[in-house]
Amino acid sequence: MRIRRRLPIVVVVLLVAAALTLAVQLRKRAPPEAARLLPGADGFVYVNLKWLRAIHALGQLPPVSHDPEYERFIQQTGFQFESDLDEAACAIHYPANWPGGGTGGSAAEARFSEVLVGKFQGERLRAYLRQIAQSVESYHSVDVFTIVFQDRSFRVAVLNADSVAASNHDDPEVIRGMVDRSRRLASPFGGPALLRQFYKRVPFASVAWSVVRAEPAREGWGMLLPKPATVVLSARFIRALHLRAEAFTASPEDARAIADKANVFLALSHSAENEVGTHGTDPDVKAFFDSVEVKQDEDRAILNAAVPPGFLHKMLATSELSPPGTPAPDQAPPAKSR
Repeated sequence: MRIRRRLPIVVVVLLVAAALTLAVQLRKRAPPEAARLLPGADGFVYVNLKWLRAIHALGQLPPVSHDPEYERFIQQTGFQFESDLDEAACAIHYPANWPGGGTGGSAAEARFSEVLVGKFQGERLRAYLRQIAQSVESYHSVDVFTIVFQDRSFRVAVLNADSVAASNHDDPEVIRGMVDRSRRLASPFGGPALLRQFYKRVPFASVAWSVVRAEPAREGWGMLLPKPATVVLSARFIRALHLRAEAFTASPEDARAIADKANVFLALSHSAENEVGTHGTDPDVKAFFDSVEVKQDEDRAILNAAVPPGFLHKMLATSELSPPGTPAPDQAPPAKSR
């Protein structure tokens, strides 16, 4: 009798444990929260800067340019992109009239929606946005600031203590949807359809990745793609920066065509490297080219490469960084007159 009484309790405990284990495993394979807040789009990009800093993957970064508008932003908000931004997720909206169509509506150029996660000082940021915004809308108790410059409406909403959403999509429902999703309980099944379908192809522990619908007639993809494909790019740091690109095509023939083109390009690059090598080859550059591998696996074309830390630092040393999302001085929105 005692065993019979305990059996239902044991079954319930086992079921709860199994459900929790399943939830944890699903959560591990779910896109980051910032990416799940994004709207449906034609491409997605994500980077985890906090993780990169924690593992010292980038070493000493070059200085970030502080133009007057960005310096004013720092002074009034207390936020610096280079030190305070932890995560950035971006959705890319292609115009509807581009080859293959898109989610950008009637816009002539691509539009973007972002979620930024970092060390924000909410009240100071809201005060700054009120100064430069042309209008402020309260949506579900969240202020949506509309900043107009160059005939575009750029909408910003402070979602919570560490997250900000922004979009220059013409449709205001885009950022409202981001606000709505931020108010719901986090779910591993959430997020845009394209991201849910292909995020499982992003390698575990990737610090940066992108999922993009690629059309041969658009943005230079024709150099590699004979037909439309979905491209998944990723980067993770394990003693070196490991890069991976997968092109998901409609047939093995399309994948083979992509792999063949990539191998031709790789062979030309090796040839150019060997010519330079007669005058002395940089060992980091040589190690990078030697690591590049292109192969076909059924309807996928796959590229793998490893960037040595020395090569990565040299590339960063030759560049001057600009804070993400900061307009150029001649594009900065004017402060609202008071």
